[in-house]
Amino acid sequence: MLLAVRQLWLQVVVGPKLAANQYNPRHAQIAVGRGSILASNGAPLAVSRGEKRVYPQGALVAQAVGYASARYGTSGLEDTFDRALTAHTDAVDPLTQLHQIFAGKQGAPRGADIVTTLDLTVQKALVAGLSRHRRAAGIVLDPRTGAVIALASIPAYDPNTLDARWTVLAHDPASPLLDRSTGGLYPPGSTFKIVTAADALDAAVVTPQSTFSDYGGFTVGNFTVHNDEEEVTGTQNLAGAFALSSNVDFAQIALKIGVDTWYQYAQKWGLGQPLEFDLPVTRDRLPPKKDVYSGILAQLGFGQASLLVTPMRMALIDATIAHDGTTPRPYLVRRIAGSQTGIATQPETLAQPISADTAHEVRDLMVQVVKRGTGTSAQLPGVTVAGKTGTATNPHGRSHAWFVAFAPAEAPRVAVAIVVENVGYGGTYAAPIAREVLRVALARSRS
Repeated sequence: MLLAVRQLWLQVVVGPKLAANQYNPRHAQIAVGRGSILASNGAPLAVSRGEKRVYPQGALVAQAVGYASARYGTSGLEDTFDRALTAHTDAVDPLTQLHQIFAGKQGAPRGADIVTTLDLTVQKALVAGLSRHRRAAGIVLDPRTGAVIALASIPAYDPNTLDARWTVLAHDPASPLLDRSTGGLYPPGSTFKIVTAADALDAAVVTPQSTFSDYGGFTVGNFTVHNDEEEVTGTQNLAGAFALSSNVDFAQIALKIGVDTWYQYAQKWGLGQPLEFDLPVTRDRLPPKKDVYSGILAQLGFGQASLLVTPMRMALIDATIAHDGTTPRPYLVRRIAGSQTGIATQPETLAQPISADTAHEVRDLMVQVVKRGTGTSAQLPGVTVAGKTGTATNPHGRSHAWFVAFAPAEAPRVAVAIVVENVGYGGTYAAPIAREVLRVALARSRS
């Protein structure tokens, strides 16, 4: 009798807590009742076949979908929505459960299905572009809603073989288990000039007609700012300085903004603050305000110093410009389809760091980057693309190549952020990937 009571206690009282623990080895045995994870069109991304969890798309969506392993726990959406995916009996009150157990009526419940926003055609285009390089990441989203259309990190892994290859994956210096799109921290380089220009325009410390002089260097205290390859852009208005990506000019703009105002806008953008998303996002790193003197502020103006951000952050900055100065909350799950109820995601706004007028002015600057500046390799026939290149210096090797963009510029439907590690110029390596992804995504959005 005591054994029976203890068994009931374990099933009814303690069971839900044990089931929710990602390190519970029984996780691999709940596949029989585990819900599926689906692409936006219903294609299966994770399904249960007998007692086995299967990932039909393999490595294609590994970082987003994640894995469920008896030995190594859960990750990705398998972790975030584990409670919904798992077949639970605890939705029934304990007394009813006791009655069902004694009456022998306790059947095999099924967990909810998770319907994502992922478009597999766009995902394949993103992965194909990124896979030309050893380490890279990208995010594609709808700037109007925040829906993530594609998300990828290279190198990836096949969750179907995770248990067998765990030791190799865990010790691989390329970190295939890391989702670089949400967890990788990088200096944003010149893509951050989007923020600098927006802050300066919004605070009215510069106008589109302001002129700047770049004759090869700008000394601030004991630090001298140079452009890549010692380029000289001469005298330019804001559009020219932005299109030609002059570090010298943007160092001067940052000084005009000032430390106090820079940090006020950083807070408005959400920089350094937790970001609500369906997957964990690493928090941006900003230098402490007390440590920022003129030389550091000058470097922050073009995305260097000790500033580090994720590709997700840059995708949201890009989307903010595309969406009239309003930052959408990103989301990856469109709907939770349970046996009892279904929950649909509603688009939300995270912040409005700048005015709509400022966003339109920055959009025009980004259009010039692709038309005549450093981002011409992102041009698409018949489509006006707004973008910004970045070549981010890092102390551990060659520069990281960045490109962020949205299109069509007049009525944006797609925003993208790409980073390729240790290859060089953003316009050479990242922009062509973004161009192809935009092409595919725009075609899909019209269908």
